[in-house]
Amino acid sequence: MTYKNRLKFLLSLIAALLLLYAGSFIFSSEISNTRSASYTWLDEKHSAVIDRIVIKSETQDIELVKQDQQWFLLYEQELYPARKLRIDDFLGIFTQRNAWPVRSTNSSSHANFGLQAHNASRVIFYGGPSAHLDILAGNYDSSGREVYVRKYTQDEVRSGDNRVRTYISNPVTSWFNLRLFPESENGGLRADSVQRLTVNLEGETQIFSRNNRTWNITGIEGEDSENESVESYINGILNTEGNDFAGLISNDDSENDLLFGFKRFEIEFSNGSIITVNFTEPDESGSCYAYVSGREYIYSIPAWAASRLTFGN
Repeated sequence: MTYKNRLKFLLSLIAALLLLYAGSFIFSSEISNTRSASYTWLDEKHSAVIDRIVIKSETQDIELVKQDQQWFLLYEQELYPARKLRIDDFLGIFTQRNAWPVRSTNSSSHANFGLQAHNASRVIFYGGPSAHLDILAGNYDSSGREVYVRKYTQDEVRSGDNRVRTYISNPVTSWFNLRLFPESENGGLRADSVQRLTVNLEGETQIFSRNNRTWNITGIEGEDSENESVESYINGILNTEGNDFAGLISNDDSENDLLFGFKRFEIEFSNGSIITVNFTEPDESGSCYAYVSGREYIYSIPAWAASRLTFGN
């Protein structure tokens, strides 16, 4: 091999080694950046002890409280049932490992990201008296797909899941569990747990009785019916949902009987418990109000939901 050929071979080998080194450096940097982006705000084992969530924004303050394994929303000094699935999803944003790349570590950048303490939205997750996570949520990024977030006591800024902003900015009613039977959320209460249903409409009564795997109907146009239609009807009752709370029930039973005497459901469950649901007469739009025995809430029922409460419709 001549001197020139040896030199060419040596230079080619050096070039190949340099390319290989550069490639490994870039690959290592990508791995490092991926690890930096992959982040969890709150250890999942801590999420089980979260029993209070405080959300403060420019437009509203929201406080969610967990009591006896049930979530409630503190609204106008009263506790109203809250949607567990929504709260679980909100918690999941912070407990699941996702891409949250670091955007800045300098406090001077907070103003640009909308993360100054006085102008950012704040979310605090409590477990007992201790705050397990205290974060500030600022502006969207230029794409609108991510939002800037930092811990209240830290300068580091990360960006990620823009649903954070959605949960913070949505109205209070989006947190309400407006089902007449909150436990029916996510299929937790179904017709197979019902033994007997009595429907009283302006003094006339219709009774649905379970007989092993079949249903018997007596009363208004009473006749045996296909199991599927009865089960569907009862599931519809159990899943009836209002569009807002309309206040608290009066302590005056006579007043309640007068206002809510238009229609009444009495539901007997397999465990022997009995729950009644009372409705007002629908207004011109078909909407009405309802309350459930043992609870103090009045539900506003939209027309489309009220129309499904008559068997056969």
